[in-house]
Amino acid sequence: MRAVLFAEFGPPSVVHVDEVAEPHAGPGEIRIAVRASGFSPGETIVRSGRLKDVVPTPLPYRTGFDAAGVVDEIGEGVIGGQDADGGRVSIGDEVFGMTAMSRRGANADFAVLVAWAPKPPAWSWAEAGAASGPLETATRVLDRLALKEGQTVLINGAAGGTGAVAVQVARGRGLHVIGTASEANHDFLRSLGAEPTTYGPGLRERVAQADGVFDCFGGALPDLIAIAGDPARVVTIADFTAAEHGVHMSSGLSDPLAVPALSEARRAGLRIPVAATFPLEQAAAAHALSETRHGRGRIVYVH
Repeated sequence: MRAVLFAEFGPPSVVHVDEVAEPHAGPGEIRIAVRASGFSPGETIVRSGRLKDVVPTPLPYRTGFDAAGVVDEIGEGVIGGQDADGGRVSIGDEVFGMTAMSRRGANADFAVLVAWAPKPPAWSWAEAGAASGPLETATRVLDRLALKEGQTVLINGAAGGTGAVAVQVARGRGLHVIGTASEANHDFLRSLGAEPTTYGPGLRERVAQADGVFDCFGGALPDLIAIAGDPARVVTIADFTAAEHGVHMSSGLSDPLAVPALSEARRAGLRIPVAATFPLEQAAAAHALSETRHGRGRIVYVH
């Protein structure tokens, strides 16, 4: 089968499609014939080699954590055919979900999922392929912030693939959301229920206070800490200087089965913004676009 991978560190051009062996569903897993899969922005940093001395990165490195498609194998021990949201799953069902973080490999013709839920009928394949990563991340970070209904959360980088979903999950929890984005994306944030503001110099003056901060963009931790009043009230998924500031950096290394994130998809009207779509063969172009840090929503591979 086809799969996106890189066998050396370097620029986007090292990413390519190669033929690899098909995976198969093990105990408690399902396999899908992939129709769309999400591009994971953090993998651009892995690909660049910036983390090779910090995090062991065996090569070749298969990319992608989340995907959507049609179930074609059900592993032993999937009790009664249950999915992660309490329903049942059968061969031929349309689902979206996540691979094991240690396995990755969702950007391929077939993917093995360890957490999944039915694909909402209103979603396109591209939206479903982009959904589970942002849902898991938004749920994980907002759970850690543990804000109560009526409190205010500042989401830095709110128009991106994760930020736009986090705005909606936070609003669903009854939080007041302030989101940073370029002015061109302010109407978009308003449509999601957020109060928009620009990022960059002067942020402390524009946002006097927030009960918690979800940083999806990076590069502004001193200002974000000042706004929250305490480093413990800030969680980042994008800033590798977090430890220097006493801020928690949250990663998706936990078992996604432990997070009821995918059930958020059943909430009426949840939107999964898609910034751009690429075929697998244009993986290098997807990496190059991601590194511009522009775009409203998530980059998706369509199969």
